[in-house]
Amino acid sequence: MNRLHVLSVTAEIFPLIKTGGLADVAGALPAALAAHGVRMVTLVPGYPQVIAALETATAAATIDDLMGAPATILGGRAAGLDLLVIDAPHLYGRPGNPYIGPDGHDWPDNARRFAALAQVAAAIGDGLVPRYRPALIHAHDWQAALTPAYLHYAGRTAPPVVLTIHNLAFQGRFPRALLPALGLPDHAFTLDGVEYYGEIGFLKAGILFAQAITTVSPSYAAEIATDGGGLGLGGLIAGRGADLVGILNGIDTAIWDPASDALIPHRYSADDLDPRALDKAALQEAFGLDLDPAAPLFGVVSRLSEQKGLDLLLDALPELIAAGGQLALIGTGERWLEDGFRAAAARYPGRVACRIAYDEASAHLLQAGCDALLVPSRFEPCGLTQMCALRYGAIPVVARTGGLADSVIDANEAAIRAGSATGIVFAPIDRTGFAAALRRAIAAYRDAPGWQAMQRQAMRADVSWHRPAADYAALYRRLAD
Repeated sequence: MNRLHVLSVTAEIFPLIKTGGLADVAGALPAALAAHGVRMVTLVPGYPQVIAALETATAAATIDDLMGAPATILGGRAAGLDLLVIDAPHLYGRPGNPYIGPDGHDWPDNARRFAALAQVAAAIGDGLVPRYRPALIHAHDWQAALTPAYLHYAGRTAPPVVLTIHNLAFQGRFPRALLPALGLPDHAFTLDGVEYYGEIGFLKAGILFAQAITTVSPSYAAEIATDGGGLGLGGLIAGRGADLVGILNGIDTAIWDPASDALIPHRYSADDLDPRALDKAALQEAFGLDLDPAAPLFGVVSRLSEQKGLDLLLDALPELIAAGGQLALIGTGERWLEDGFRAAAARYPGRVACRIAYDEASAHLLQAGCDALLVPSRFEPCGLTQMCALRYGAIPVVARTGGLADSVIDANEAAIRAGSATGIVFAPIDRTGFAAALRRAIAAYRDAPGWQAMQRQAMRADVSWHRPAADYAALYRRLAD
């Protein structure tokens, strides 16, 4: 099999810089694709965290003027990843969140910062880096979505570009006045170009000009090609239907493995679930919950937002507590939800605990110790936390949407009889539907043999990158041939 060279373009990549699932996908794909004859190099902005992590770095190319100042493209490795890093301190030399400044608002020059990422990607595709010309570019989300537009307006038809939409809600819309500053010609600002409701639409342009579009689950691909789920882009996406494919994400099953996880106190497997009770006790102790082995302990690892349906959880807490349940939550997000969960923890000491923060160690402990993981999202392109939950035997309670519906098999009567159930999937996605799902979860938990059977089935589900990587490799080769 001939090796295929692919340039991945992303604004974040685990473990170097992460705000969400995009980083996990970008970090896991290169290793997963290597088994399929694909060598992936990742282009990423030179944030301080990324520059500091480089184990080796050489100047691969220079750019005299990248959005107002010179820049150097560094080639190197970090955390086992082959990288090209845009060393441009005027754009990326800022600590902390890559998108948001210390005042809590988006950096005012985000349009330039991420247009620069796409400009460099297009230039690399056109031969900027000596002795490296990728056969294909894989651009991730709005931050990289102008890549095919820059190639198009430069009159380039190669290399082909795959655009992956991780979350259509984030589209990258900026004022028309920025068109010259972004290096886009005046004639680009049309309905058949980058214009989107009177603004420059980064993601819109990517959807229009990419040779193929992928989303992170088959169900989400179908949802966004509709007026209701397309968030203003449904018609355009439906028109690209022949070039649209949903490929369900995977997770790194070496990092997320309860049989070898160094971040949890007691390791276990589907064949030996007994130590899991010790992890539950450790989670209760770490979060200041009552040491109650009989209590159904629900967990949440999530961005706190209305999209994630966590207001539904706040509304359902009195019923959950009255039924003897507990809640442990990790996450940050919208202030009113942060305040709501802090107030709930004060109201229900020993039964509700929240950490308005995120760290990997706490996330691993929560997955290993909670009985069920709650993901009541109103929409969810893929979701990774429920896949981690499956791997750890934390029964996922999820809304019937996007990748949640594609990755969890509902514990209905037929699935229970067939021994295929891996969680609880609910609809409608509202207070009534979620409350009913919690009651189902608590009733199932009270049936210990049935619950353990479902845990074992969940832990045996294939949530690895093996199948998704094969699908991506096949798509790449079709486009590159």
